[in-house]
Amino acid sequence: MKKVLSIALFIVLALSSVALAAAPIKIGYLANLTGDAATWGVHEKNGAILAVEEINKKGGVLGRPLQLVVYDVKAKAEDAISAARRLILEDKVVAIGGTNFSGLNIATVPIIEQYKVPQIGSYPTNPAVTVDPNTGKVRPYSFRICFTDPYQGKVIAEYLYNKLGIKEAAIIHDIGSDYSEGLTEYFIKTYTGLGGKVVSNQAFRSGDVDFRAQLTNAKNSGAKALVMPNLYKEMSLMMKQAWELDWKPTFIGGDGFSMNMFEIAGPAMENSYWVYHLSFDDPVLKPLYAKYEAKFKVKATEMVNTVAAYDIVYWIADAIKRAGKADGAAVRDAIENTKNLKLLHFTLTVDKATHNPLNKPAAILQFKKDKKEAIFLEMFAPQTTF
Repeated sequence: MKKVLSIALFIVLALSSVALAAAPIKIGYLANLTGDAATWGVHEKNGAILAVEEINKKGGVLGRPLQLVVYDVKAKAEDAISAARRLILEDKVVAIGGTNFSGLNIATVPIIEQYKVPQIGSYPTNPAVTVDPNTGKVRPYSFRICFTDPYQGKVIAEYLYNKLGIKEAAIIHDIGSDYSEGLTEYFIKTYTGLGGKVVSNQAFRSGDVDFRAQLTNAKNSGAKALVMPNLYKEMSLMMKQAWELDWKPTFIGGDGFSMNMFEIAGPAMENSYWVYHLSFDDPVLKPLYAKYEAKFKVKATEMVNTVAAYDIVYWIADAIKRAGKADGAAVRDAIENTKNLKLLHFTLTVDKATHNPLNKPAAILQFKKDKKEAIFLEMFAPQTTF
């Protein structure tokens, strides 16, 4: 009997050794780790790391560990293209996570389609990321875990007009940004459709830091609100400079928001409104906050990015498991057919016509300077259809 048990134990240990020694399944991640977008990219990288470590502790996927390969794309299209090609051809990944910029994900479309490797963006909110605007057809290998610019534009417009009762607004947007222009288009379309007036429509180019000319025009227009479909640095400067010009409108913006904005804007942040992807104080997120701080020895300030990357990795792992093999095309099919997948911050079903999450809710936040953070107000879904 002892001999039989010894043989059985030997077999178990041998099989365990084989599993541990199995070749890893590689998944890629494209993140903006340097430059103005680094605060988001670093949090995404770290969120992906946490997810991979958890999955591997549970035995990996298909009996194999996951291996994360991350490249810094520096918020540049050429770097995103180069990194995507390297991930696929050299690293042999079966899926890619990131980025959070629409323009970068649009740039990688030809690469991922040519080599049949799916990519799931964190916050590339322009519809063209997943649907070809020229043909109206869904891009087969492109997906996102966020809602889109049209959705954000509708939410901002309806919340400003219907909930806050503001009928005249100004907007300052970045004419060099796919994200900013997409959000601007749908805000204006929805807001004017409701009866609101855009009394000042001002533009700037990426890299600008002085918005006083645009703000002066907006102030003189009589606008009661300033809509900012931009990234956190520009929005911070706009609010700060608006107060310096003695103009204190209702500020409202989208998911370019960052808790770090208070460092620049200071008290001008008070009572500003933000359309966001989740509520920071959702209790379901607290364990991840703790894991992040324990692992990286710093508190997460961009938790929305951490959560997105974390959930993207779990989504990819689930797709690999359902596909039954580590193959890009098979994983793509499984990703597209995702239904009622319980992730950390929501339950995901993919809309096959758009590759967007189906009916993902938006959170409305309001910043309070005494707390130096944005407080969750409510979940809000737009009613406008077009």
